[in-house]
Parts: sequence; structure tokens; C-alpha cells
Amino acid sequence: MIGEVSLFGIYMPALLLLAAVALVVTGLLSRLFSLAGVYRFVAYRPLVDLAVFVLLLGLLAHVTIPFGLHL
Repeated sequence: MIGEVSLFGIYMPALLLLAAVALVVTGLLSRLFSLAGVYRFVAYRPLVDLAVFVLLLGLLAHVTIPFGLHL
């Protein structure tokens, strides 16, 4: 089980790298939701952004299991 990833000689937790990727994708989706007008249908935008981040982080953690990034 690999809990860390070597990035230019610096060992970083795999969850930190997955969280950074999820944060970038959440930002892109937030901009897309804003342009599409999705936020008009929700009561509290930050809660939706947090939920999207958590869902993406869970999806990324689940998808990377076959590649050896067990968290």
C-alpha cells in the first residue's frame, strides 16, 4: 500500500495531490455552473461547491485504487 508519492524528490501524501486535482476541477465546474445558470436553482452556493469537491475527491480516490494509490 502506497501512502505517499514522490514528486521531484519530495514525498507528499497521495490524498493531498488528489485534493489539489479535485480543487482545480471543482473550480472549473463552478465556473461552468455559473455560466450555465445552475446556481439559480440552489439556495446556498458554497455548500454546493463543497459537495462537488467532496464527490470529486471520493471519485478520484476510487478511480486511482487500481494504480496503486491506496489511501
